[in-house]
Amino acid sequence: MTKEKLRIIKSSIQNFDGSELLNSSVTFLNALDYVSSKTMSLVNNTSEGFVQSFDFSGDSFRPQKALTNEWKKIELVFQITDEEISQQESLFYKNDLNRNIYKSFLFLTVQLKKESYKRAELVQITRELNRPFKMPVIVLFYYGNKLTLSVIKRRPHKRDKSKDVLQKVTLIKDINISSPHRAHLEILKDLSLKELNENFEIHGFDDLLNAWEKTLNISELNKKFYREIANWYFWAVSKVKFPKSIKKGSKIKNFLSEDKNDKALNVIRLLTRVIFIWFLKEKSLVPPKLFDKNFIRTIIKNFTEKESSNYYKAILQNLFFATLNAEMNKDKPNNRRFVESEFSFENNKSEYGVKTLYRYSDLFAIQKDEAVKLFENIPFLNGGLFDCLDKEDEETKKVMYFDGFTRNKKLQPIVPDELFFNDDAVIDLSAEYDDKKKKEIHVSGLFNILNKYKFTVEENTPVEEEVALDPELLGRVFENLLAEYNPETQKTARKSTGSYYTPREIVSYMVDESLIAYLKNSITEFGRNENQLEEDFRLLLSFNPVNPFNNEPEIQEQIIRALDKAKILDPAVGSGAFPMGVLQKMAHILHKVDPENQEWKQRQIDKLNEAIKKLEEIEDPKIRQQTIDELEKQRGDIEDAFSNNELDYGRKLYLIENCIYGVDIQTIAIQIAKLRFFISLIVDQKIDKSKQNFGIRPLPNLETKFVAANTLIGIEKPKGVINNEDIEIKELEEKLRQNRHKLFNTRNSQRKKDLIDKAKKIRKKITERIKELLFDKTQNEIEQKQKYFDNAIN
Repeated sequence: MTKEKLRIIKSSIQNFDGSELLNSSVTFLNALDYVSSKTMSLVNNTSEGFVQSFDFSGDSFRPQKALTNEWKKIELVFQITDEEISQQESLFYKNDLNRNIYKSFLFLTVQLKKESYKRAELVQITRELNRPFKMPVIVLFYYGNKLTLSVIKRRPHKRDKSKDVLQKVTLIKDINISSPHRAHLEILKDLSLKELNENFEIHGFDDLLNAWEKTLNISELNKKFYREIANWYFWAVSKVKFPKSIKKGSKIKNFLSEDKNDKALNVIRLLTRVIFIWFLKEKSLVPPKLFDKNFIRTIIKNFTEKESSNYYKAILQNLFFATLNAEMNKDKPNNRRFVESEFSFENNKSEYGVKTLYRYSDLFAIQKDEAVKLFENIPFLNGGLFDCLDKEDEETKKVMYFDGFTRNKKLQPIVPDELFFNDDAVIDLSAEYDDKKKKEIHVSGLFNILNKYKFTVEENTPVEEEVALDPELLGRVFENLLAEYNPETQKTARKSTGSYYTPREIVSYMVDESLIAYLKNSITEFGRNENQLEEDFRLLLSFNPVNPFNNEPEIQEQIIRALDKAKILDPAVGSGAFPMGVLQKMAHILHKVDPENQEWKQRQIDKLNEAIKKLEEIEDPKIRQQTIDELEKQRGDIEDAFSNNELDYGRKLYLIENCIYGVDIQTIAIQIAKLRFFISLIVDQKIDKSKQNFGIRPLPNLETKFVAANTLIGIEKPKGVINNEDIEIKELEEKLRQNRHKLFNTRNSQRKKDLIDKAKKIRKKITERIKELLFDKTQNEIEQKQKYFDNAIN
């Protein structure tokens, strides 16, 4: 029955391709068991005709012109009332639409003009269409080759019971008409009236409304996803082996670790990399065929045979380290290529240790040039996302192996093909869950799990959600999986690591209160009392489109300046929930006070001009001109960031660089926090295949923004007074600032390493200068200071 229902729903979706809009809409809703004859004819089905067709009894309904320009056609499909819902035997009634029946659903279909729409645009139209009606309006959007079902939550007004307050909008977005995603079909089936009747007691409008809300609950979707991923994680930990943290040349027989905690950390790292790539796949930046079992079988030797790890090495490692971390061949010819020979170090010294060259050509069933073509249309991302962790030890100059991306077979990891592609494995997880009932758990391969869910690159907010897995799930996965084992006891480590997931609503509250307090202290001369000022700031931060300072350009300028100067530090950043919430809300404020980014862009240019002006103090003309030339290149970067991407890209990029910082004791937490920020930048980039790197700006390096350290253990500070106006310290601080800016934007791995080394040297010089400036130097204090600064440098 389930398969038949899914087939009917799929057919009703495909019916939109070429069929008349109203008939297609009725067929689609009928497939979900919603049927009614309560309808009416519009004067005409344009946006203007829609407005003229209704008498709103004095309510002002003035759709924004920008929105009505997007409406190509509107159909009022039908209305389902409370009486009809409670009538179990039939939903057919021959009455006209009644605009005064509060307890009813109104179904509208809106055909839009463009090929694709961002979530915020669809949410805005949904709110506009709901404002004039007393009942919830469920909107089906049709555009390009896609459908989106949009549902709004409403609650009675606390003071005026005759009115509703429009709350969260939930969307089932971008349903592909020709080939609907399995996850979309499943959620639509769950929303069908017969399915809801099986899972809930539906006796009327209120019951149906509650059932819809529970079915569309994102937290339940995330929990379901996590349960499947957790089972897979335990299975993977039992199967994988990665290199030990050892130096090459160590005289031991077994180079692969059997330690459960080593395995757990490597599996979590693998999982986060793969999930991030899944988000890239949603943006059409990585071809789906690389994860298709039937295709992979034709290009990889011994694929899925017992003990085979060929897929992980040949496809995933080459994708991680030699594709996403290397510039495209169309931009830099012959940059993405295989090492010349698997073991010919004497003949290929220049390639030794280079982790951006393809390896494992012997595992492919196709020629080298064909293997390279598998990855040719994947853009270079940079940002340290997929840096290979096989690094040279600074002291011994020997390579430390962690990822095992090497030609040395003894150091290559074991990650069985079945972990990705197995249809069904039955495993005993009773020990992992401490539950005897978990002796026979069915687990699918990772890609089978991921293919069951729809992913979205846009982070959900408290007022708009897409029924899909958003980047926040990276945080959920991390904060649950990393808490599974304590290195000493092998038991749950959630309390010992402080790993807790903070719900989105609480994060939103913390963000709003922090920003309101900051803005109140940063901005002067409002001409408002404190209560009115706070009320206006709350309106500014809300998702209501109204800007309370719209006619006060001086205040808006102060708000922009305050945001640009803000410094936000999360000392226990976890997976980045708080700084990500701050980033989203700050970008939202900028959208309100500077909708076209004119002031925000000018501020970035002004800061650049200021930095260039300071260089006049440099006496050496050659060094001064070299530095000026480097800074002038940034002018083009600023222009490109604002001109060739969505408006939010330029806002987010410079907020991340100048304002946001995070620290956490766990390195994997820092990695995941960075991933969320990378995704937030990718979502606002425009793909243009005629441009270099398909128009995708390589991601920034966030090493100086998110740092692994323990902020709870303080360093003993020495006594003494430091001259804050010391010229030498100021010059060193400026050099450090410039170095960090270069590091943030560099794309070259060697250049990145050089800048990190340079930053260490500058910090050491600052430390030494501070030591010189301290006085009251008793012998005991000198020893304390030496200890303090040694710790600070490390």
